[in-house]
Amino acid sequence: MSYKGRYTPQNPKKYKGNKQNVVYRSLWERKFMVWLDTTPKIISWSSEEVIIPYISPKDRKQHRYFPDFLVVSNSNNGINTYLCEIKPLKQCMPPKNRKSKYFLTEQITYSVNQAKWKAAEKVCRQNGWQWKILTEKELNIK
Repeated sequence: MSYKGRYTPQNPKKYKGNKQNVVYRSLWERKFMVWLDTTPKIISWSSEEVIIPYISPKDRKQHRYFPDFLVVSNSNNGINTYLCEIKPLKQCMPPKNRKSKYFLTEQITYSVNQAKWKAAEKVCRQNGWQWKILTEKELNIK
C-alpha cells in the first residue's frame, strides 16, 4: 500500500521551497522528512524542488526528473550538499527472475531509474554536490 500526504515542517526556516506544498509519496520519505526537519546538523532541505532533464530509455524522449531531496548539512568536513533519492533496494538492482510475469515491468523501471540517476550524478558533479540513493537499509526500515 502506498502512503501519500502533506508534511508541515516543524522548523520552516530550514525548508527551502514552498512550505505549503511539501508532499511525501511514501512513509519512507515522510520518515526522512522528519529526520531532516529535526536534526540540528541539517542546515536546509527541500523536497522535489530540483528539476533534472533526462532521456528515458522507455520512449527515447526527454522527461523531467524531480529527485526526492536536496539537503545541506554541516559536518566535521564543513558544509556538504546532497541530492537524495529514496527507493526500495529492489528497484536499485537489475531484475533477476526472467520467468516472473513482472520481469518486463521491473526491467523498464530499472532502466528508467538508471537514466534518471545518471542525469542526477551529472548535475551533482557540475554543482559540487554528492548523490545518494537511500534504501530501506540506510533508513533502518525492516
